[in-house]
Amino acid sequence: MKYILLFFTSFIFAQQTQFVDFKSVNAHLKLNTTDKSIAGSVEYQFDVLKPIDTIKIDAKDMEFSKILINQKEVNFINTGKQLQIINNFEKGKNQLTFDYWAKPKQALYFIAIENSKVQIWTQGQGRYTSNWFPSFDDVNEKLIFNLGITFNKEYQVISNGVLKEKIANGDLIEWQYRMENSMSSYLAMLSIGKYDKKELKAKSKIPLEYYLENKDVNRFESTYRYSKRIFDFLEKEIGINYPWEIYREIPVRDFLYAGMENTTSTLFATRYVVDSIGFEDRNYTNVDAHELAHHWFGDLITAESSTHHWLQEGFATYYALLAERDIYGDDYFYSKLYDTAQQIKFASRTDSVPVLNAKASSLTFYEKGAWALFVLHESIGDKAFKKAIKSYLKKYAYQNVNTQNFFDEIKKVSNFNLEKFQKTWLESPTFDTAEANTLLSKNKTIQIRLEVDKLKKTPLAEKEVFLKKTLESDAFPSIKQAIVDQLVNEKYEAKKALLLTALKTNNVQVRQDVASTLTKIPEDFRLEYETLLDDKSYQTQEIALFWLWKNFPDHRSEYLDKSKNWIGFNDYNLRTMWLSLALSTPNYSSDSEALVTELISFSSTKYEATTRQNALEKLISFKIINDQVLSNLVSATTHHMWQFSKFGRETIRFLLKNSEMRVSFERILPNLTPDEQFQLDRLLKENEVKKQE
Repeated sequence: MKYILLFFTSFIFAQQTQFVDFKSVNAHLKLNTTDKSIAGSVEYQFDVLKPIDTIKIDAKDMEFSKILINQKEVNFINTGKQLQIINNFEKGKNQLTFDYWAKPKQALYFIAIENSKVQIWTQGQGRYTSNWFPSFDDVNEKLIFNLGITFNKEYQVISNGVLKEKIANGDLIEWQYRMENSMSSYLAMLSIGKYDKKELKAKSKIPLEYYLENKDVNRFESTYRYSKRIFDFLEKEIGINYPWEIYREIPVRDFLYAGMENTTSTLFATRYVVDSIGFEDRNYTNVDAHELAHHWFGDLITAESSTHHWLQEGFATYYALLAERDIYGDDYFYSKLYDTAQQIKFASRTDSVPVLNAKASSLTFYEKGAWALFVLHESIGDKAFKKAIKSYLKKYAYQNVNTQNFFDEIKKVSNFNLEKFQKTWLESPTFDTAEANTLLSKNKTIQIRLEVDKLKKTPLAEKEVFLKKTLESDAFPSIKQAIVDQLVNEKYEAKKALLLTALKTNNVQVRQDVASTLTKIPEDFRLEYETLLDDKSYQTQEIALFWLWKNFPDHRSEYLDKSKNWIGFNDYNLRTMWLSLALSTPNYSSDSEALVTELISFSSTKYEATTRQNALEKLISFKIINDQVLSNLVSATTHHMWQFSKFGRETIRFLLKNSEMRVSFERILPNLTPDEQFQLDRLLKENEVKKQE
């Protein structure tokens, strides 16, 4: 009978929101850093809409106790994926309470920091909140979250909503957060760390809180340079006030993505914590605007299924671009659209999945979705577009939506042919270049860019005068970068004058293009190329230092002397580059051992994945390999960031092609952690099978 019941209820689960409406959840949570676990007491309020015998809550690998419905014991099944409550549920209001414990394999991350400190954060989208909190993977189940989190008093604890109370108890504090409106479970979050905070107020009086780790307080201005401006702009542009009570932004270490729009509290990767020089190459502006835009498009109204995911990502991408237009101007806006059009066109040669498809790529959902909105905006006019957006958001606030819902609002303000639009921009895998170029060509910068791009296959002698004139003009930098890119395969003598002209633009990005495209530097260009070492760009400095060191062995010492105190971004890109070059320069350092120790230390667990990978790549490419380097490489294979763990596995596979390396890996195997041993043993066996084949 039990199995029949499970079969029956599994049919019902797909439609649970038709039978049950969860209204709110109150929880009190505690985190244990020793075993990386979470425990809590949870109370759900829900309405039964139609009689049902089983309700479910998604819960991965959790233990439950004290499960009560309306304060009475009830039968339940813990499948390892769901908590299933079995009862004869009749129409009406109900209360569900229980205690739980979990040691999540994903979605809740404990990041060890030097001096026994820790940073803890969650990531619900893509990995699901139900790994750390019993909740709902179905985005159509929206409810009000109120979380209380108890942790060490030395730390700050952040969750969704307004902080209502802090209750001290010895060395612990319970932080109680409350929300007023409902949201999907994937947007629930917590973040724990040691932060400084700046508090501002938006024009609409919404409180704004900007966080940075204590060590980064001098980077507040450059990291959050445009944050308040973006907030004020989006409220005005969208026409609907920010729909939540507060807004926070918190950088976290080893984050899986650029950012995540958890309702009221965006998390973002520390790579965007920059100083004024780092801002030139890697700033937070676009990610900042994208995640904030999601608070309307995604958090306030949520796509009912992955098929309509563009209603979140396309909208957030487009509104982020509008915010950047407000900051950087029309030429920047149109240049970004032009660049993404090229990416989409190139991808469409092999990618046949359109926007309105759950399996569409990120490029399609984000960039082609944004392009579709740009076309629609231009086609129906600004006034009609804004009126439709405003109506759309008001009508479906705190609900789920599909593409037709959006189109219904467009129809109220315009007779635009939405059927043709849908076929062209949302259902076709191709990119309508003709329409795109017509819209882009309204901008003078794009007119020039199209002229430049048409010359790609023209002999240099025939276009040199035009290219030089354009480089010397006040044309937008992206045009000048396109010119430098066209010169890559030209003979040096033929392009030398144009490269010198490009350097004289004194634009960081144009000069960086010269640095990265001229990798074989002739002696008569050396002095000009050396000026790149003084550019206010950590990226340019890294590129220039490497190619100068490689091309001019007789000058290596002076390059290394000049750059010996460089650090770079917060991933230490310049320092790790300098160490690897210094160690590879004979007779440069009298204390090579100290340099080796420092570079290896950057590859250890004391640092974030980007720093570790930087260091490991340099150690291996410059053949600075010992048991500690190999151990740190194996450690990478167990990291929660799939990009870094993949790098670790692929690098080990590459090294195992050398039989001597296999002996070294086998030697360190007994000293590794169980997880590391498992990963390395698997790679060793895989290598053995390949050898036998």
